[in-house]
Amino acid sequence: MSSISGISNAVGRGYESLSSGKRINKSADDAAGLAIAEKQEAQIRGYEKGTNNMASAKDALNIADQALGSINDYLQRIRELSVSAANTATVTDSDRQAMQYEVEQLIDGIKDVAKNTNYNTIPLLDGSKSKFHLATDGNGNSTSIDMADATLDALGIKGYDLTKDFSIDTIDNAISKVNSARSSMGAQSNGLDYAMNYNKSAAFYSTQSKSRIEDLDFPQAISEQKKNQVLLQYSLLMQKKKVENEEKRLAKLFQ
Repeated sequence: MSSISGISNAVGRGYESLSSGKRINKSADDAAGLAIAEKQEAQIRGYEKGTNNMASAKDALNIADQALGSINDYLQRIRELSVSAANTATVTDSDRQAMQYEVEQLIDGIKDVAKNTNYNTIPLLDGSKSKFHLATDGNGNSTSIDMADATLDALGIKGYDLTKDFSIDTIDNAISKVNSARSSMGAQSNGLDYAMNYNKSAAFYSTQSKSRIEDLDFPQAISEQKKNQVLLQYSLLMQKKKVENEEKRLAKLFQ
């Protein structure tokens, strides 16, 4: 009976494995293998979450870069007006006043972009937070990205006035700061790409390793299951014959 019970349990485990596609369905199946597989699962999820974190950071960098591009357009227009206003031979004071009115509108536009550019309600260009920290995997590794300060004070253009003494160098310096910030963001975005590619590769190979430990070898499992089923049928048949023979023996004793 114990032999039949053991074979029956093996058949039951076989059906469980074939149904789930897993060699390990509970700790009793392979305690050491399960522990290793669970550690690898934690690593895989860490890599995947780190990749998502960095993808979000890239989105934030792209938003900030587009906003800085708009600010650069504003600055270029201010520079054009400044060059025109510097032509004292043909430009009158009233002309400069009209130009200054446009400059003020452009500067207000820069102010609004710096104030309202955000990612998930987090300001990106108002100078309130210059560094963002990212968890890159489940092993405690991290990186950070730097954001630009695009406020009027940071760009050095607050109070810029074409009707007073002004220097085009002020706008050139602001343009240089914006270009430098955009270059930095591009480099950081490329760096995140490399880190994300590493995470994806590490997650892929960790998944392969985990699969070798816990996934079922279907051809082998099916073959083993068929063998156990035949053994179970044979054992049941032998048990049945044994019972029948015993019944015949007892019947002869009482004749």
